[in-house]
Amino acid sequence: MVFGLLLPVAIFALMYGAFSGQSLFNGTAYVVNEDPDGIYSRVLIERLSEKENLEVTLLSREEAEAKLNGSDILLVSIIPGGFSERLTEGWPTQITFRQRGNGGMEGQIVAGLVRGEADALSQELQAERQVGLALADLGIGGDQVTTTVHGLLQREKESPLITVRETTIGGEASLVHQFMPGIVSMFVLFAVTMGSRAIVEERKKGTLERLLTTRVSVGELFAGKFVAGAARGFAQTCILLVLAYAVFRLFTPASFLLMLFVALVFAAAASALSLVIASVARNDDQAVAISVVFTMATVMLGGTFFEIPEGSFLEIIGRASVNTYVNTAFKTVTTPGSGLADVAYEVTILAAVAVVALVVSRNLFRVVQGGR
Repeated sequence: MVFGLLLPVAIFALMYGAFSGQSLFNGTAYVVNEDPDGIYSRVLIERLSEKENLEVTLLSREEAEAKLNGSDILLVSIIPGGFSERLTEGWPTQITFRQRGNGGMEGQIVAGLVRGEADALSQELQAERQVGLALADLGIGGDQVTTTVHGLLQREKESPLITVRETTIGGEASLVHQFMPGIVSMFVLFAVTMGSRAIVEERKKGTLERLLTTRVSVGELFAGKFVAGAARGFAQTCILLVLAYAVFRLFTPASFLLMLFVALVFAAAASALSLVIASVARNDDQAVAISVVFTMATVMLGGTFFEIPEGSFLEIIGRASVNTYVNTAFKTVTTPGSGLADVAYEVTILAAVAVVALVVSRNLFRVVQGGR
């Protein structure tokens, strides 16, 4: 019991250490600069280095190829030789991306940042060239054109005509806010379904049969196991949510209470599902194997840690996963202004799963050896 209560504290400590104070992206741009003396290659690298949460690491061509072949990195940007010279003369040039597979999520983001800075540099050079051509007949020198254009671009950068304002819906845009619902649902489902092993062990040792010789009926036995599992899962969830509420301030008082209610219904559904697993498993190993496979399948199909495209095949079959509904409910609860009516559908589904699973587990337990 003590270990079960301390486990969510340990999980939260790991979450706090991993997620606290970190932004949604931190990446490294691996660059091969084959134009080391070029002015525009240096400008491009300097602009990438100035980006927040992006580190630039320069590699030689041989180092980059070795790291790509060894899967140490997934994407490298190659600035070709003569890059600056061709830009100065007005000739097109290109930056090459070499990658393994699709470059990974970080690699795709880094490639987008490199492409964006390259496009911005290209537009600046084109603007400078067009202004120079337009003023050529007036005898205005190239240095004056360059200085004027760069001054105007800097002024636009400091005081842009169009600004972007970010507003966060449902709390702070942090990793813990993004992944907290999935961690809670996976933790509860895994912890409660693994409790099915204890029931299988009791049946194997004859403990259940001895209990049934007392005044305890089969219905009361099932009710006790169900309440115990739900209470264990809900207690662990409460600890996680209380710590998240106190440290990360993810909820308002009202949404925190609603979160606890959703967690209680979900713990009941998970406890009932653990009884189904206990009813079909014949030994401890089967109970553990079924629990692990069931938990991992529902976690993946429920879009716990990644978004499943709407209308896709995974989205269709994911409707059979309890994680789909509890994750949706958790995310809705953290949205300001949401109430019980906004999660009524998901809560109803979870409650129905609990009722159906209890009925199914009782009938399954009756037909297996040692049941009544």
